[in-house]
Amino acid sequence: MNGTALRDPLELAGAVPDPELRVVTIAELGILRGVETGADGRVTAVITPTYSGCPAMDAIADDVRAALAAGGYPDARVRTVLSPAWSTDMITESGWAALRRAGIAAPGEHGTPSCPHCAGGAGGPVVVQLSRYASTPCQSLWRCHGCLEPFNAIKKL
Repeated sequence: MNGTALRDPLELAGAVPDPELRVVTIAELGILRGVETGADGRVTAVITPTYSGCPAMDAIADDVRAALAAGGYPDARVRTVLSPAWSTDMITESGWAALRRAGIAAPGEHGTPSCPHCAGGAGGPVVVQLSRYASTPCQSLWRCHGCLEPFNAIKKL
């Protein structure tokens, strides 16, 4: 590698933004399970989809390989694992904060989100689900009766 120091492959892979929710990284979403280095020195990133059939997984794998190659790991691999299944519990606090700043709500207790615009929810303005699906299949579309704004919410899994 021409004598240059390599960056941490976990850091490189973890910094890849989610292609559907560009405000968070795959590490913040909990999609990146880890990075393994084989006995031969080859790096493998391990990822898990937010749900089976997620259409973004090929793009995520391509982006991870590109990030690792740019960081000095040109022969890196990406392995997808389905077990244990991803859940919303894997989203980090910084991930939830980034989603809220983008107007995307957490599923909330019992699956009913609070409005990310006016903090409506339990004891606040009523929110109503407009559609079980939103801009991505892992989100649903809601409207707040307090501020009247529509918003997406991550589905509880």
